[in-house]
Amino acid sequence: MKKLRLTAGRARGARWASSLMGYLVIPLAMAAFLLAGCGGGAETSSGNSAPMPAVGTAADDSALRKAMPEAPAVAESGAAGDASGGGSEPVQAIKIQTVDRSIIYTAELTVQAQDVAKASDSAKQIVVGAGGYVADEKSTAFSGSSSEAVVTFKIPPARYAEVLVKLGSDLGERRSLHQGAQDVTGEVADVEARVKSAESALDQFRLLLTKADKIGEILEIEREIQNRTAELESLQARQKALAEQTGMATVTLTLIGPNIVVDIPEEEPSGFFGGLEVGWNALVDAVEIGLTLLGTLLPWLIVLAVLWFAAWRILRRVRPTRPAPTPAPAFAATEKATETEAPPAPAEASSSSAKSES
Repeated sequence: MKKLRLTAGRARGARWASSLMGYLVIPLAMAAFLLAGCGGGAETSSGNSAPMPAVGTAADDSALRKAMPEAPAVAESGAAGDASGGGSEPVQAIKIQTVDRSIIYTAELTVQAQDVAKASDSAKQIVVGAGGYVADEKSTAFSGSSSEAVVTFKIPPARYAEVLVKLGSDLGERRSLHQGAQDVTGEVADVEARVKSAESALDQFRLLLTKADKIGEILEIEREIQNRTAELESLQARQKALAEQTGMATVTLTLIGPNIVVDIPEEEPSGFFGGLEVGWNALVDAVEIGLTLLGTLLPWLIVLAVLWFAAWRILRRVRPTRPAPTPAPAFAATEKATETEAPPAPAEASSSSAKSES
């Protein structure tokens, strides 16, 4: 019995021990996992911190320069960005290159002045003072205040707006102003590139001409040189014209006296009444044109009518007259009457034959 009790107690103790170990396994495993993770992190941090230098130091800069000798500017910008921004990506500044535009400025200005001659002299002084010059001038002088002058100026583009304002305000009353601007930057660049290409091709042909030893080759190269020279001269002339147009603005000034009436264009009316007015004006214009045409043709029509009447009278007199028909004689009329009365004879003959039979 004692042995049975001992074995039963031992079995009971083993069961308790096994159950206790089952409850303790999970906490012990979790604790061991946490300890292993902390130990690994500590080892990693200590291993990385030992050989790596501090970011943004002189050692880092020298290492970057040694590792990347072909791009020192990028390395320096990256080191500066790391030192200032604390490890952020370097921001590179974008450089925008401005291109000088080639623009052709033109203007047409009409000013009504009290004295056209004095206004023209004042305009020349204003333009010359701004660095421009007179390109063309046409003037007409009449008795009284009906004179007129047309002057074309060349003005530097930098002073174009200023001079235009002075011409419109200092000379008299501005009546009209038309301005224009044309950007020819692309055309200028294209002509310049073609000029360079033509010059280089011409130099190559001249070099070939010095090396040619046959007459046929020499003539062919000379012909090609002439063609390329003509093309180059045309391109150079176009380049010069563009340089003159873009280098100086063109202002055409028209000065008129106080007695000259300037027609200012009015805006066309719109709507129903506007259309009615336009139709009435068109009708009046058509009637006026018709009356003008009739007045122009009326003298010719009168002359043609007189000539036609005279020719008709002449032709009527010259045309031969037809003879009048002659009357028939009386015996012919009686013969015709008897011939018309002859048909009743057969009826009488039939009646006489009937009597004889009876």
